[in-house]
Amino acid sequence: MIIIGVDYHPSDQYIAFVDTETGEYGERQLNHSAGEAEKFYRELAARGVSVRVGMEATGYSRWFERLLTELGIEVWIGDAAEIKTKRVRKQKTDREDARLLLRLLRENNFPRIWVPSPENRDLRQLLWHRHRLVQMRTRIMNQLQALAMNEGQRRKKKLWSAQGRAQLEKLALGTWASRRRKDLLELLDRMNPTIEELTRAVEQEGKKWPEVLRLMTHPGVGPLTALAFVLIIGTPQRFRRGKQIGSYVGLIPEEDSSAGHQRLGHITKQGSSLLRFLLVEAAQAAARCDADWRRRYMRLAVRRQRNIAKVGMARRLSVRLYWMWRNGWEYAQWVKFSSHAGELGTGHGAK
Repeated sequence: MIIIGVDYHPSDQYIAFVDTETGEYGERQLNHSAGEAEKFYRELAARGVSVRVGMEATGYSRWFERLLTELGIEVWIGDAAEIKTKRVRKQKTDREDARLLLRLLRENNFPRIWVPSPENRDLRQLLWHRHRLVQMRTRIMNQLQALAMNEGQRRKKKLWSAQGRAQLEKLALGTWASRRRKDLLELLDRMNPTIEELTRAVEQEGKKWPEVLRLMTHPGVGPLTALAFVLIIGTPQRFRRGKQIGSYVGLIPEEDSSAGHQRLGHITKQGSSLLRFLLVEAAQAAARCDADWRRRYMRLAVRRQRNIAKVGMARRLSVRLYWMWRNGWEYAQWVKFSSHAGELGTGHGAK
């Protein structure tokens, strides 16, 4: 077997490799734009030997992972943060990074992580595309609101009604302000149908996943949040306990405690920013439509602050969705189970 440690960059890569049968060792720098890297791996696959490639989790490497998969080369993706802790020397170069990856592979100490399937990644593009378009639409609407307010029209949501739109178009503005209003309204009119189409696509994809339909029974959780949770978490068996979900999506506080003094900071914001945003939004929606969630949110908001309460409820929601998914429960089954928490029972003993 040939084992290769790859220090990957968008323009090139530095590799350190060894043949476990012959002991042959080598190092090379492969350029991407000239096709040097692709040629190297294709020639390696043509030799008919088993090859294992290890690299850190990084961006802009989708084409490289796809190439190795097509060639039948085993690809291991490692946790970049954990790999960094295994670096002893303070000298950091591409060559040293490739050597470190190779050493971890040979010692069976490589911190391999879960990698989503190509279908999973493609569905994530749907969620990200809709999310970014909604953000762009929000910025456009905020600019139009500012134009109206500068002319004394403060209508808030009513600005987007038929009457509000007519009043916005009738405002007497200067030459370039009128041009700005015209262009923004045209962009808004083009974006609304596209976002509606993508929303329908998300709903249709969600219906294909039984676990998504199950999570949607929870108050405040729609197809977008449920589908994002399933795609990004991957499988509940990856986590041994619900608390690990909060850490995975970055909803737990930073901690720098020592000598008996506990120091907590802001949330870590590790993991998917999209899922974290959707969980916060879903938790607030649940607090508006469910009495139990509203009571918990208000009690936490009184004790701490509203922004802390929002994050706390989002973390609680992530843990609850995890257990619903893992146990195959709908929301009604969860309520039935949790309503008996702390009560005496005979489930594990004789009557």
